Amino acid sequence: MVDIKIRKLVKRFQDSVVLDHIGLSIYSGELFFLLGPSGCGKTTLLRTIAGFYIPEEGRICFGERDVTRLLPHKRGTGMVFQSYALWPHMTVAQNVAFGLEQKKLPKNEIPQKVDEALESVQMKSYANRKPNELSGGQQQRIALARALVVRPNCLLLDEPLSNLDAQLRNEMRGEIRKICKENGLTTIYVTHDQKEALCIADRIAVLSKGKVEQVGTPMELYRRPKNTFVANFIGDTNLLEGVILRVNSEEIMVRTPIGSFCGILSDKNHTPTPGTNVQVSIRPEALRLDIYPSEDNCIEGHIKTAIYFGELAHYQFEKNGISLKISEINPQHFESFQQKTVYAYASPEDVVILFR
Repeated sequence: MVDIKIRKLVKRFQDSVVLDHIGLSIYSGELFFLLGPSGCGKTTLLRTIAGFYIPEEGRICFGERDVTRLLPHKRGTGMVFQSYALWPHMTVAQNVAFGLEQKKLPKNEIPQKVDEALESVQMKSYANRKPNELSGGQQQRIALARALVVRPNCLLLDEPLSNLDAQLRNEMRGEIRKICKENGLTTIYVTHDQKEALCIADRIAVLSKGKVEQVGTPMELYRRPKNTFVANFIGDTNLLEGVILRVNSEEIMVRTPIGSFCGILSDKNHTPTPGTNVQVSIRPEALRLDIYPSEDNCIEGHIKTAIYFGELAHYQFEKNGISLKISEINPQHFESFQQKTVYAYASPEDVVILFR
């Protein structure tokens, strides 16, 4: 286990700045995700941490050791690639042993370490098979075992589940977290899959255009996004243009085109003042419907479309030509909500005020 510090990291390819003064602190034993859309720089950052790219500026430290310009094999990392990169002509055991042989470990010690690594991913009985005789999930486990066997300081995962079908991805998410935690590994995991990050990560860094937009726990990012990019990228949300009317303690009253909302400020670095233009973020599941008005954060409108899925229902609520997405879990009044007038309301703690 090792803590990792990234300070003012800059990486360019020709005239393009791919990493723009990135700064992150990753704790020892943490399962840390790099999340963002294609082209945001997350894979470049992972490969720079691994040593495949050398940055133009900045530093990378593993504990107190500066590894910024060290060769990959001297950093003590284990990497699992998107394609798994297993040697097709080797058996499972030979694939896992490869890294130990490159480290010139005594030959009599290698079999036991290979067995231990395969046991940790529940693949010991497949030691003599070739990669093409394994399923995608089994190949994923072998790639993990090969990375774990060298006892890395840090495990690096580059979209490891992207080649698996949906059901297998769901199964492997829990397995990867379990393996990382049981081995006490500091793990950096790259993905563009929000659900994957939310259900596995200890903390997440959301990247956009080579910059870190926000770092936090899954719940912090979902419930308290600091800007509209994070609010839009992590899950689904309703965004409304607004103007601050008044500030009272920690709650802020904002006027929007469909009514006024009382909410909270997510980014404490901003000082809210009346007259400031802001945006209001409300998650679809945070909005509730009723045929009677409520006192707090209540707006009157009508249901334009309603879709029933059994365990939940999706509504398109409309007022003044503006639509809100509303999700209802365990819907019990689906038909009554489709009458002419209904009311939507949200708790102030679910109304997040964002500065532009």
